[in-house]
Amino acid sequence: MVITRATEYAIRTVIFLAKQPPGEIVLKKDICRTQDVTPAFLTKILQPLIKAGIVSSQRGVGGGFLLARDPDTIDLLQLLEAEEGPLTLNHCLLEKGHCTRDTFCAAHQVWSEVQSEMVRVLRKYSISELASKDKT
Repeated sequence: MVITRATEYAIRTVIFLAKQPPGEIVLKKDICRTQDVTPAFLTKILQPLIKAGIVSSQRGVGGGFLLARDPDTIDLLQLLEAEEGPLTLNHCLLEKGHCTRDTFCAAHQVWSEVQSEMVRVLRKYSISELASKDKT
């Protein structure tokens, strides 16, 4: 599994927003400049985050973007799922019974364990924590 470029930029953008004073609206052009992203691509990657209630947008003069929630309450799993959809390592883990082999497949338990561990690690890291470690 490779995280898409859009998700990578989304995570970087949310970390950048978390480093701003709470409630501060950041201009689109400033995000584009600091994150080295085009305006069109920024709009595309922020749409799912706005829909998920992670980022807010303000239109008009002085408009821009800001975090919709406290960065302590946003974790990496939420960002990944907002951008990519549910995190599923293999199709057999989509839902119980999706794969007819899951009750006897030797690899099924491995995929389940790996996915559970990946979810655990991604939930462990808040955007606030990542923003405090960011050196940009």
